[in-house]
Amino acid sequence: MLHIWDIIGTFFFCVSGALAGQQKRFDYWGLFIMALITGTGGGTLRSMLIGDTPPPILQDPTYIIVAAIAVPVAIVSSKVWQKFSRQVSVVDALGLGIFTCIGARVAMDHGLEWWAAIGMGTVTATFGGVIRDVLRNDLPLIFRKEIYATAALLGAGMMLLLDLAGMDAQLSMVLAAVSTAAIRILSIRLAINASEA
Repeated sequence: MLHIWDIIGTFFFCVSGALAGQQKRFDYWGLFIMALITGTGGGTLRSMLIGDTPPPILQDPTYIIVAAIAVPVAIVSSKVWQKFSRQVSVVDALGLGIFTCIGARVAMDHGLEWWAAIGMGTVTATFGGVIRDVLRNDLPLIFRKEIYATAALLGAGMMLLLDLAGMDAQLSMVLAAVSTAAIRILSIRLAINASEA
């Protein structure tokens, strides 16, 4: 089930990366690279940090396939996302919520302490976006006054608290992922930044 969640989160982040590439008028190859790096960058870094090697992208071609599918999806659906003032960030929020929980769960499964698991959840959720923004020559979201990494930290902490309370692991992941995405989306819609929170 964790693998299914990982693929879903990867898809959302890959679409986010492709949309970001579209904004900079990248060609199709550039869109694919942006999608792949955004979708797998955070998870790859997490795997390297906790010694879970080789990382999933080098073991399972599904991630490459997902990135390839995400590119035409982003192209076809770009007009839909244009209805939002910050379309990439809205799609990104969905991936943020899912990857936060996956990263924290994987870290716990590898025997890390709760504080390290929260950190790995945040790394998993944010560093694909960091690489994406660097490649676009933009200041990464986690270095701006935005509720981005903060949402990931809160979401990972929430999942671990729900686990501690005895909630089913899958349900705690769903609730924490949705809450993380909701915090991020609301902060965008209401123009709330970290200095005001």
